[in-house]
Amino acid sequence: MTELWAASCTAGALLGSVLAAQLGIFLVIIVAVLLGFPLRDAASIGIIGAADGPTSILVSQVLHSKYVGAIAVAAYSYMALVPVVQPLAIRMVTTKKERMIRMEYNGKDVSKGVRIAFPVVVTIITGLIAPASVALVGFLMFGNLVRECGVLDSLADTARTALTNLITLLLGISVSFSMQAEQFVSTDTLLIMALGLAAFILDSMGGVLFAKFINLFRKKKINPMIGAAGISAFPMSARVVQKMALKEDPSNIILMQAAGANVSGQIASVVAGGLVINLVSKFF
Repeated sequence: MTELWAASCTAGALLGSVLAAQLGIFLVIIVAVLLGFPLRDAASIGIIGAADGPTSILVSQVLHSKYVGAIAVAAYSYMALVPVVQPLAIRMVTTKKERMIRMEYNGKDVSKGVRIAFPVVVTIITGLIAPASVALVGFLMFGNLVRECGVLDSLADTARTALTNLITLLLGISVSFSMQAEQFVSTDTLLIMALGLAAFILDSMGGVLFAKFINLFRKKKINPMIGAAGISAFPMSARVVQKMALKEDPSNIILMQAAGANVSGQIASVVAGGLVINLVSKFF
């Protein structure tokens, strides 16, 4: 019973860090509005902080932002720059001692029934919280369901290879049409890139700082770097956190906890995008 309670507390703390890792999105939305961007454009810019290209594109298109191209470029750029930006952000708010914190991991097998139920339950709960996010979460969870059911191997292989490549090409072509020179080459684009970077850094720091706050009340400390993995850039962010842990202590393995936070961050960023769409749409 004690182990179950401890595991529940740890899971709750990690979930809180994941939610805090979305803080930069909403702070940058406020800053963008103060800088003169219309609310629909400011909301689209803020989502860049999740480092999630599809969510950024969905939000900007649903809200009819005129900066779809710049937002897409910024989102995918910062996804690629995770190994560069996140270590700097993490070091700014942690000490060497904190980065060396070890965490216990008790691996257990997950039954097939749970693996199949997970995508269904996540889709339903997400749909109730943020209906506008179902388009992205639904497809993400559908891919998991196809893979885990065990009877659709050919579809699962196609979905993660040929279909993914085809969609990537179509997405790139469609977004490129919104990147005409008179709209894309402007000071607004540079400002969007800067605001997106700020949102990304604040998201990373928010997760770390929340984990440090939780540690004030815990005997078994959480490695605060795991909070930075609560963004959508999977699995890059989890790998960055593990690499930083190994640099401080070559025997410190926190990859599983970081990966768990990273997967949760994928879902949380989509939910955040859905909430932004629902809230902003009320003003138009």
